[in-house]
Amino acid sequence: MVFLLGTLMIPSAFAQIQSGGVDKEGTWYVGEGLKHGDYFSYNMCHVDYKECAEFGLDMWIKGDKQVGTETKWLAEVVVYDGNKVIVGEMELGKIAPEPTGGSPELGVYRGAFKSSVAWLSAFATSDDSAGGKGPKAFSATSWGKIGNIGGEQVLPKLIEEITISSGTWDTVQIGWKTGGYLSKVWIVDEFPFPVKAHTLTHVSEGIPPAEYKFELLDYKENVSTSPFSGIVSTADTFSAQGCDTDFERDVAIKKPTSNFDYQIHVFYGPEEPVQGCEMQWLIKFISKFDDTEFLNQVQFDFLVVDDNLTPLRSMAQEEGRQYLYSPSGQYIMDMVVQEPPGKANYVIWIYGLAPEGIVPSSSSDYVEIPVTIFAGEGSTPVVPPVDTTPQKIPEWIKNNAGWWADGSIDDNSFVQGIQFLIKEGIMKIPPTAQGTGSSNEIPSWIKQNAAWWADGSIDDNSFVQGIQFLIKEGIMRISS
Repeated sequence: MVFLLGTLMIPSAFAQIQSGGVDKEGTWYVGEGLKHGDYFSYNMCHVDYKECAEFGLDMWIKGDKQVGTETKWLAEVVVYDGNKVIVGEMELGKIAPEPTGGSPELGVYRGAFKSSVAWLSAFATSDDSAGGKGPKAFSATSWGKIGNIGGEQVLPKLIEEITISSGTWDTVQIGWKTGGYLSKVWIVDEFPFPVKAHTLTHVSEGIPPAEYKFELLDYKENVSTSPFSGIVSTADTFSAQGCDTDFERDVAIKKPTSNFDYQIHVFYGPEEPVQGCEMQWLIKFISKFDDTEFLNQVQFDFLVVDDNLTPLRSMAQEEGRQYLYSPSGQYIMDMVVQEPPGKANYVIWIYGLAPEGIVPSSSSDYVEIPVTIFAGEGSTPVVPPVDTTPQKIPEWIKNNAGWWADGSIDDNSFVQGIQFLIKEGIMKIPPTAQGTGSSNEIPSWIKQNAAWWADGSIDDNSFVQGIQFLIKEGIMRISS
């Protein structure tokens, strides 16, 4: 609606209110028609779990469970998350079938299910009493407003026939705007849960990443016996093999990449990984200029390589992907150790920084992380290789590096001190081509490396790599 004032068109306040509704009779709510024996299989992801890394969730409604004075649905659940299988139970409310309890090992997946497949229960439930929202009409102009600052209206947008893995469905598309982009959920009349969704997070600029995505892969009715008979959790299998299943990521490593384009902070566990057992990594991609700044939109892979950097294993390929992706610069990865006992050469290979589907403009870089793998129970023990690296750099040199990093000594004094130590053979530097650059300015990330080295956050080799960079760039000159 507009008012005409001369040649000036002024939108009315009503024009700014979004309006929805479709030409379809009836109402819908989350859980509509849910009954004993229903079986659902979803492929899904949520941004709060590994930045929307996909996993499979199969659920069978086993029956009722009394919890205090409340009767809930009891569902058997199997999650397929990469190399992991998690078997457990999940309790769902009757008015709003949100997960409210169940097996502890399913905790993160319950949260993802609640915030995606069951998310519309914030607007549409079976009962409008006791705090419920009640069923919502397909013809309603709005189902409610998202509860954040500037929250948009959740609207029935259109009637749409869609074909997905579980078949062809006559759906109503529910949508809302997220930073100018449309988030969509597809629901079916008299069907308990949405069959598909692709929603986006709210960002102030740029293309918003996915908040959650899912698709119904399969649905069956009247399944009278558990479809999960014989399926065993990976954790139980690992325990039977004698693997440590209760470990922390206690090993911490900070290293620059080979060409000094990035800083990588890695945390992994267990401390002594065993062939055939589980291992978990937390990888942080950090700006080389600022230790507190995470890099965004990182395209990378996690490889096992031989001594010539020839890839033997790719985690991206094992997940059926071209590359791994971290929108925020932090990535959690679970893997099963396949490498034989002895030294394994793990490599984080960074293709560059770019949104998914766009080829990065920068050149690739990488960091090597050697890890000793141990034999499992009943296997012949393997003695870790003897460390044949040159003698460690004297501790007093670290004091100099720390003083330089905090500004107590200037660049020239630091460089002169390192030059003296190299010439006298006190500090061993691998053969490095002498650069011819004319700049005397030391990059700030070299000073950051020195600070980390002084406080023990990175090893001698990582610090020496920085010195090699200064020599190659001609900033530091070593006379023969």
